[in-house]
Amino acid sequence: MIDVLKLLRELSEAPGVSGYESPVCAIAQAALSPVADTLSTDALGNLIAIKRGTQAGEPRRSIMLAAHMDEIGLIVSAQEGSFLRFATVGGVDLRTVVGQEVTVHGCRDLPGIIASRPPHVLTPEERAQPVPLDKLYIDTGLSEQALQQAVQVGDLVTMRRRVTELAGGYVSGKAMDDRAGVVSLAVCLDTLKTMTHFWDVYAVITTQEEVGLKGAGVSAYRVAPDLGVAVDVGFGRQPGLPETRVIDMDGGPAVAMGPNIHPAFRARLMDLAHRLEFKVQSEVMAGASGTYGWAIQVAREGVPTLVLSIPLRYMHTSVETVCLRDIERTGRLLAHLIADLDEHAAAELLGAEGAPA
Repeated sequence: MIDVLKLLRELSEAPGVSGYESPVCAIAQAALSPVADTLSTDALGNLIAIKRGTQAGEPRRSIMLAAHMDEIGLIVSAQEGSFLRFATVGGVDLRTVVGQEVTVHGCRDLPGIIASRPPHVLTPEERAQPVPLDKLYIDTGLSEQALQQAVQVGDLVTMRRRVTELAGGYVSGKAMDDRAGVVSLAVCLDTLKTMTHFWDVYAVITTQEEVGLKGAGVSAYRVAPDLGVAVDVGFGRQPGLPETRVIDMDGGPAVAMGPNIHPAFRARLMDLAHRLEFKVQSEVMAGASGTYGWAIQVAREGVPTLVLSIPLRYMHTSVETVCLRDIERTGRLLAHLIADLDEHAAAELLGAEGAPA
């Protein structure tokens, strides 16, 4: 049985900036190995776990599940005396980085802090604005000469953050977006061990989502699934967010609706969730979802796609917060969805010739 908290902690605390996800991939591979029939990686570093169905004959129909393993981060852009300048990789919110502890992944891992000029020397106008990138730097404590020997331009920097257990089954840490989704896929495959399912399942732990949905695009092209499900995170309810953009924490996964979503596939999932009394909620995505669902939907001839969002607070900070129960619910709901797929579902969703209805 998957230990959700243990796996989430290991994944969250591992470094895995977009394009450099191998430490996270190794953890995911070890977690999925006992629950998958085969594991492989592709040229972009996507981890593809396959669980074979029982449908007679090959090729069997297939469903692809996708969650991304990469995180936003920093990269060293210059050395200025005994300090490091940096650029961002992905959507880093500079308002949240001042005063953060970081790890500089040089010739060895170095602890550092992100600092800026003290407020006492700023103009009133400067104090009223977020600190711009060119006024931020990393201090490792090393001298200029020692820093030159330890760090090079292009070395990665990640937030130095341990997972914190909060009350009520909540946990906080970095990169819960989307390592919570990775854990949900592990829960799904583990649950499927106790169930019969006809279709092949491709659980793809993808790379480079934070810099343009790259991993899912190539993996969906390779797998060429009949159906696809992207599992990501959504804006959990917190003060200051518009009511139309939030989903409830501990409310189960949010099932998106909008042009990225196949209506009949969504209706099938919602009906199943209600019959089985699963906690689910709805989320409107009126345009491009901003998730891997967008890349999967248009792979090859097109793939009927769903997007499930695990509620998360404080997105793209080092204190992203999730409820463990939402992760478990997402994985178990996916398993039941897969077990419910048969030729009737194929005819309903794909049409008689196997093309999307």
